[in-house]
Amino acid sequence: MSKIKKKRVGFVLDMTPLVDITFLLLTFFMFTAKFRSESENQQKFTIKRPQTTQDTAKLPDKDLVMIKVGIDTVSNDTAFYLSMVNEQDVAKLAEAMMALEYPGATERTALFKITDSTWLGKIVEQARMINPQAKFAVDADRRISYKWIDIAINEMRKKRATSFNFVTDKKGASM
Repeated sequence: MSKIKKKRVGFVLDMTPLVDITFLLLTFFMFTAKFRSESENQQKFTIKRPQTTQDTAKLPDKDLVMIKVGIDTVSNDTAFYLSMVNEQDVAKLAEAMMALEYPGATERTALFKITDSTWLGKIVEQARMINPQAKFAVDADRRISYKWIDIAINEMRKKRATSFNFVTDKKGASM
């Protein structure tokens, strides 16, 4: 005997609200998710930057050694120009450079033109010995390459003149 199959009672399931809720949840999680890049996942350190303020310090009127880095208009070559502010220091520096047999040094030399980094190191050392509390300032032409600034900083560092100022123009000042 064959079995009599019962007639199935059908029911209808409306999928529209379920699909609506699924897409609403999907868009919600997409908008609130924070994705990480590969570089953030690989970074195992943090960098804490120092907080700074604008420096409005003026250069001192005395006890100053000025190193200017500029382009000589005659020879069209880059050179360092070192000078001191105090009259007594200028005279002592001229005597010291004459003792070291610096070419062109006389008793009245107030500005030394230096084209060699070894002479720059020697003159920075002499300036520090003449006036140990003198502050250094570097004034450079914007047209020169950074390597000249790097040479000046390295020579000052070698002679332990590690605290110095850069001379700059204010923003918006006419050139």
